[in-house]
Amino acid sequence: MLKAIQILGSSSGFVSQRLKPHANHGPFLVSVSMLPSPSSSCSLRRLTTRNIFQSPISSARKNRCFRALRMSSTQSESNPDATSSSSPSSSSSVTFRSTGSTRKINFCQWCGGPTKHEIPDGEEKMRAICTQCGKIAYVNPRMVVGCLIEHDNKILLCKRKIQPSYGLWTLPAGYMEIGESAAEGAIRETWEEAGAEVEVLSPFVQLDIPLIGQTYIIFLAKLKKPHFSPGPESSECRLFAFDEIPFDSLAFSSMLVTLNLYTEDRKIGGPVFHYGTINKRPGSSPSDIRAYSLDYHLQC
Repeated sequence: MLKAIQILGSSSGFVSQRLKPHANHGPFLVSVSMLPSPSSSCSLRRLTTRNIFQSPISSARKNRCFRALRMSSTQSESNPDATSSSSPSSSSSVTFRSTGSTRKINFCQWCGGPTKHEIPDGEEKMRAICTQCGKIAYVNPRMVVGCLIEHDNKILLCKRKIQPSYGLWTLPAGYMEIGESAAEGAIRETWEEAGAEVEVLSPFVQLDIPLIGQTYIIFLAKLKKPHFSPGPESSECRLFAFDEIPFDSLAFSSMLVTLNLYTEDRKIGGPVFHYGTINKRPGSSPSDIRAYSLDYHLQC
């Protein structure tokens, strides 16, 4: 199941990806081709981009292999750094749009010298380059890890005691630290925010949010002991029955997507692994957690 996380960047035996530069700077095309595999019964399907809550999840859950999807993003944000490419005539292709933005860095993190912003030789994106030592500053996404805990047919949520989204509900989650695995970070964050000792069972969802440079990995977990209490960043921790989950008072779009996917999975046979990209609607407020589309939704 962990191979699902690598589906967009690896040669996984039944999916290959090809990128080819194009003249303009619009979306770029990734060709996903089905390769023969004696042990795989994967099929290719087309899914148009839409809000996940308008898209029924397939009930064919007995087939546990990864489904390759072809999708066209409707994201309309302009991005000067986006590259474009096309693929030779292929009946199975995925159209992706880069939605992130480059952060302005004015001083070198190594020597403190002023930077200039230009495209280095052999690269395609604008970078901050130190004018004194010549080093290039690369800005990478941050990983958010957390746990979705079901106990007695209820879900454990925490009410945030800090900004952003003060007073709203979330799964226990936070930034992964250097020196720990994603699972270890999720266990630590759950302890810090909910005072709960948990055992990780499996990864449930990976959600990329390119606009803000974050990736969420939420694990399914169970309580080692039926005890929990709010940590310094939470004002309350509570188990919610599925028909009581406060969907209108959740802190983030990522939490809304995760909880909806999980509740839908339970209705049709149990949880599977999901991958998707959350693209916020242009001009929407960060507090409007429903103003998004879930693109490139893959599940296994």
